[in-house]
Amino acid sequence: MADPFLIGAGMTGGYGGADILHDCTLAVEKGEIAVIVGPNGAGKSTAMKAVFGMLKLRQGHVLLDGEDITALSPQARVHKGMGFVPQTHNIFGSMTVAENLEMGAFIRRDDFRDTMAQVYDLFPILKDKRNQPAGELSGGQRQQVAVGRALMTQPKVLMLDEPTAGVSPIVMDELFDRIIEVARTGISILMVEQNARQALEIADKGYVLVQGANRFTDTGKALMADPEVRRTFLGG
Repeated sequence: MADPFLIGAGMTGGYGGADILHDCTLAVEKGEIAVIVGPNGAGKSTAMKAVFGMLKLRQGHVLLDGEDITALSPQARVHKGMGFVPQTHNIFGSMTVAENLEMGAFIRRDDFRDTMAQVYDLFPILKDKRNQPAGELSGGQRQQVAVGRALMTQPKVLMLDEPTAGVSPIVMDELFDRIIEVARTGISILMVEQNARQALEIADKGYVLVQGANRFTDTGKALMADPEVRRTFLGG
């Protein structure tokens, strides 16, 4: 069987001496949404940062479209087609929305206006506010800027670290709808999410991590239906 489009396999590592991840595996196919959930301190964001190259692995490897990228820097991974949206400090507040999106196209040498038009189609509010400083926007709108900026690199994989943190339920639903639309274009989505129940509802695949290790792996639907997952991680 062929490897998944993106896989971080058997990842063990941490910051300094202590390991946070223990033989952790995450994978996502083309155009799929894979969601990482689990209790606070489970190593969810650490696992995704490891896939993006922000954490040195003692064991394991990362493959993108069949190519071993374990040794590559995060910037080199962006050139290979990975986009990463951190949870905080993910926009330039003093720059306009349009300038933020242009910054996202820093690796492009071609005309990126079509991509910008696609981002504005996906997030119409950004088009309306394109000349406004991004720091003046609401939390949900700032997240749209951050996702839009990552899309400007034309990624094959988009990684989102808690994209709905601190936004209202209505804004969360809207962001999830947009994420589904992005996946439908063929981009793979790997996402860490605190709102586990809502995230698993849109997930093709779900990973429940506990203390840096895989506890449950299944389709989003199957995890939602699993009595132990529901009781332990989804509040019944």
